[in-house]
Amino acid sequence: MRKTLIALMFAAALPTVAMAMPEGTGPMDGPMDGSRHGGQMHGMHGKGPYSQLDLSREQREQIRKIMGEQMHERKQLVEKYLEKLSPADQKAMKDEMTAKRQKAEADVRAVLKPDQQKKFDEIQKKQAERRAEWAEFKAWKAQQPQKTQ
Repeated sequence: MRKTLIALMFAAALPTVAMAMPEGTGPMDGPMDGSRHGGQMHGMHGKGPYSQLDLSREQREQIRKIMGEQMHERKQLVEKYLEKLSPADQKAMKDEMTAKRQKAEADVRAVLKPDQQKKFDEIQKKQAERRAEWAEFKAWKAQQPQKTQ
């Protein structure tokens, strides 16, 4: 039941990430409007659910901000319930998520051309560095209240 609930929460967060993406070029310098696939993005028409609303730039920015905040709140909610799991279940879930992420990255890399793979590897290295810095910051932040007491 817990795993199902968590999986549903992650699945619900995915559209938020898609809608929060900026317009323009994607991470591989290609268009993000689906134009490579005949103008459609695997079942989505145009650029997303708000593309037919003729939004101004300010409206798009405001919606992006709202969706980003919602994604952050969902992440906090998931972490709240994750903390209630036993340490063994927490570790198992995190390990499973890491394995799935690594498999997806390997699958994406296999599709790329050699020059694209090189750039992809650079991006992955930078992301790993950022994750390590974030983990280091979280560890430092967790120790801060202990020092003030």
